[in-house]
Amino acid sequence: MADSTATDHGTFALPTKNLPAPQVRDLPEPPTQTWKIVGPGMVGAGVGLASGEFILWPYISSQVGLVFLWGALVGVVIQWFLNMEIERYTLATGETALTGFNRYGKHWGLFFAIMTYFANMWPGWATSSASMLTYLFGGGDPRWIAMGILLTIGLILTFAPVVYVMLERLIFVKILAVALLVVLALIFAIRAKTYDALGHAVTHPEFPVDQLGFALMMGAIAYAGAGGGQNLVQSNWIRDKGFGQGLHVPRLTSPVTGGTEADPTANGYVFTPNAANLARWKRWWKFANIEQASTFVVITVLTIVFTSMLAHATLFGDDTVKNNIGFLKIEGTKLQTLVGGWFGYLFWAIGAFSLFAAAAGIVDYTSRLTADMIKARYLRTSAITESKLYFGLVWGLVAFGIIVLLAGLSQPLVLLVISACTAGTMMFVYSGLLWWMNSRALPKAIRITPIRTAVLAFAFLAFGFLAVFTVIDQIKKL
Repeated sequence: MADSTATDHGTFALPTKNLPAPQVRDLPEPPTQTWKIVGPGMVGAGVGLASGEFILWPYISSQVGLVFLWGALVGVVIQWFLNMEIERYTLATGETALTGFNRYGKHWGLFFAIMTYFANMWPGWATSSASMLTYLFGGGDPRWIAMGILLTIGLILTFAPVVYVMLERLIFVKILAVALLVVLALIFAIRAKTYDALGHAVTHPEFPVDQLGFALMMGAIAYAGAGGGQNLVQSNWIRDKGFGQGLHVPRLTSPVTGGTEADPTANGYVFTPNAANLARWKRWWKFANIEQASTFVVITVLTIVFTSMLAHATLFGDDTVKNNIGFLKIEGTKLQTLVGGWFGYLFWAIGAFSLFAAAAGIVDYTSRLTADMIKARYLRTSAITESKLYFGLVWGLVAFGIIVLLAGLSQPLVLLVISACTAGTMMFVYSGLLWWMNSRALPKAIRITPIRTAVLAFAFLAFGFLAVFTVIDQIKKL
């Protein structure tokens, strides 16, 4: 087990040059009532229902119609495959994907943690929520409201006894609110012309790069659903929920109000691939795939389609719509004219709450990923706990966001495109690493399959080309 060059394809072969060898424990039995552990996919969808669903894709639909919605479907399906390869490694080992990457290269985890931090330190989600609140209440300075939102998020994450449980409950309320908005939009706001446009988009898809530019298109595809570090944090979320070997790892708790500390310095937990463990694996793998498909994929696709249809019904063809967050104010005002004043206010209220919940989830997963990686790789023997690292990083993000806002950089759409392009570049890199790791470290019976390998290869090439073309596109604008 300790030999990183193991050639027995029937056993685990986790490299041990950079990290200790894993312990051997039987794979836990999946619970008989699996509905009780549904959640990580829902949290992934709920946190992801943010810039892409309320800003990037509706803005695109206001400019070019629904002809590029196929890009959202492609983005979400690719992310489902990526999420499942991330979950495959954690289900089998109890380690996060970042820890697995560190086994192959000393600082791969640090690279992704820095990229995730860079993508999310721009407070685009908080400023978006603040802007929606100013539309709702008819005034106010979005910058100061956004600072208040960031401080509120810091306090919520600090005092939640078990952070994942708090986040799951917040996201559940958010999804119910968005579902209410979708149902009411279908009844009152979306007209025949938009349904016709959707049908036309299905039969006549387009790649409208001339109108939108590569940066916006890459950002929209990357943030159709999760994107970037949020995909990687599926490892942490399923581990906190007790999936597979993650059941052996304590959950992340508050150093103020929580109990047991999370311990990412445990050496991982692999299982002997005998008949009993492989039978359990099949049940875990089937459940994990269904959980992600029925929550993350379904919720994300439906939300993107309907928020885009709502934007099309109200904004398409309106020359006053510009490339900034103000288009949401125009959309709400038009909904008030089309349906009634109450619907515009409801649109802004749900949008503000949705973006607030997304901002909380983003601060959480950025800090969670980074804290887990630093503790597991660099501070294994230190008395500093993962929980303390986590909360230091949370408040670091809050403080940096406030500094950015005080400096005057407060245009949400610009901040979100920066974040999304960084996320797309990350996805290009870890698509290749996931294939490499899951085709070598795991026993043959549970390795990545040829079909899933092909999808990861497509993701690697697609995000790689988009990243290159985006850089070229931006250089031309200098």
